[in-house]
Amino acid sequence: MKTTQFFASLLTVSILSFNCGGKSAEEEAKEAPQNFLEGVEKLTKDMEKTAKDGPKETIDPKKLKELLPTDADGLDRKESSSEKTATMGFGISTAYGRYSDDKDQNIDINIIDAAGTGLAMMGMAAWTMASVDKETDNGYEKTTEYEGYKAYEKYDTKNKDGEISVMVANRYIVEVKGRGVGIDKIKATLKDIDLDKLKGL
Repeated sequence: MKTTQFFASLLTVSILSFNCGGKSAEEEAKEAPQNFLEGVEKLTKDMEKTAKDGPKETIDPKKLKELLPTDADGLDRKESSSEKTATMGFGISTAYGRYSDDKDQNIDINIIDAAGTGLAMMGMAAWTMASVDKETDNGYEKTTEYEGYKAYEKYDTKNKDGEISVMVANRYIVEVKGRGVGIDKIKATLKDIDLDKLKGL
């Protein structure tokens, strides 16, 4: 299978597996092809450019690590790390922070740089190619905006689990995921990450 076909197939899986907000089958049928084709078109262009110009360079992951807050709205930081990997011409830099207390409250932060390639849209941020607004008895999920950046928010009120993800400068993904915490604590943690500084790296 050609590389382009492989990534197109993987993108299809990502989009189809993403919950599109409880829309009707007719609505999804109208919207999915457009989202898919836009994603494939961008991915193909990224791959062609990579093949022509060489791999895009991702940022030094230590710079991403520096953006991790020292605590998550009162939860102590228990672990932090940074890493840079590359495969098939696509590079990824990541920084990770884990925060918790003795009351089973946990927050994880991931700051990811995929250098603006289609890989970010395809595997880690399929929500950037969708419009979601879903509510159930146990919670909600939606695509939204956070301080001018496209974002995705999900929360389970029954289990007190949730996440907020933000796309910055079309290349950085910031994910804040919480377990055993309220959505306000997750949002407060995200607020302590300097997104404007990240944008300017």
